Amino acid sequence: MIDRIANKEVRRIIGLMSGTSVDGIDAALVEITGNPYEGTAADGNSADGRVKLLAFENKPFPEKIRNQIFELFQAGNATVDKVGYMNFLLGELYAKSACSVAGKAGLSIKEIDCIGSHGQTIYHHPEPITKDGYLIGYTVQIGEGAVIAQRTKVPCVSDFRVADMAAGGQGAPLVPFTEYVLYRKKEETILLQNIGGIGNITVLPKNCKLNEVYAFDTGPGNMIMDGMITRFTGGVKTMDENGKIAAAGKVDTVLLDELKRHPYFKEKPPKSTGREMFGEEFIKNVYEKVKIRGISLQDTMATTAEFTAWSIVKAYQKFIMPLHKADKLYIGGGGSYNTTLVDKIRKPMDKLGVSVLIQEDIGFNSDAKEAVAFALLADCTIAGRYNSIPSVTGAAGPVIMGKISLCKDN
Repeated sequence: MIDRIANKEVRRIIGLMSGTSVDGIDAALVEITGNPYEGTAADGNSADGRVKLLAFENKPFPEKIRNQIFELFQAGNATVDKVGYMNFLLGELYAKSACSVAGKAGLSIKEIDCIGSHGQTIYHHPEPITKDGYLIGYTVQIGEGAVIAQRTKVPCVSDFRVADMAAGGQGAPLVPFTEYVLYRKKEETILLQNIGGIGNITVLPKNCKLNEVYAFDTGPGNMIMDGMITRFTGGVKTMDENGKIAAAGKVDTVLLDELKRHPYFKEKPPKSTGREMFGEEFIKNVYEKVKIRGISLQDTMATTAEFTAWSIVKAYQKFIMPLHKADKLYIGGGGSYNTTLVDKIRKPMDKLGVSVLIQEDIGFNSDAKEAVAFALLADCTIAGRYNSIPSVTGAAGPVIMGKISLCKDN
């Protein structure tokens, strides 16, 4: 069964993703032809024309379910019964999204070869701790792959991160592998910045080979901005659409300097982060400072947008520029639609000689990018092909990420 899929010249695969912002489920249906993973930038061999996006949808989470997911980000709330329930419920919702995106492309779910689901991260602790005689790092993504496979009758690859962590890696970021496949250039050094809840950057040096790619989390993406506006408005607003509120404010330099002093920004790559570092506690502390000092909503949004932009530019200056002078920076993820944030990144990067573009500027889809990535990662898993980059995650060697769930009718 798996061999049959792996040996097909053309595979139709659905990638599913829900990120740290918990906005909803991204579903991308991708058509993959042949083996787009071979070749090097030296011969100009990229995946152009061999990976096609057939359809994309975003299904927002119902507010009640979104709130329940957020509860699980607090370890004290994430009891076994709640995690177990949400694991299966998300499996149902992911399966529904997969069927829906297939229908949008005019296809039956029976015509889909495989589903790749990242799941919903509720806890990520990549830094190993010594306890009980072992050195252990750990991570938890929920959204049961077996449920997805049973409901769709399509093989599902899920739980990607754990294989890399078992090999000593951070289990993140995972998308650089597919960015290498899709974006590498012979004559240009390309940076790819994703701005979801967390920001992460991938470096594709010109003429690079896979083991020359590196990537790391730059810090918070939309997370702090979203947290501030949610608290200011009592949940009426959960994001600053197009950065309009931030554009009307002024940066509070005292608060900005405090935010810049976070120790994460001094850590050297490979490194990754998440809600454990920049989540509820961090946001709560920032909001308390804002209220005590009487900083307005507009100025708070301007300051947190400036902070996110600074973290991205600083990452380039400190960890990338000394090694590789970049030609272009492509921004994707929800943050790419925040024009104020993008402008705050573009101005200093322009001065450094780096052109800043969003995914739409180069014919891609910012929202679909990560869902497409998990379709490609699943394609590799089914074929028994390595789909990780040890130089990115810090693992001892390459691994085949993802667990395969099958059902009788697959």
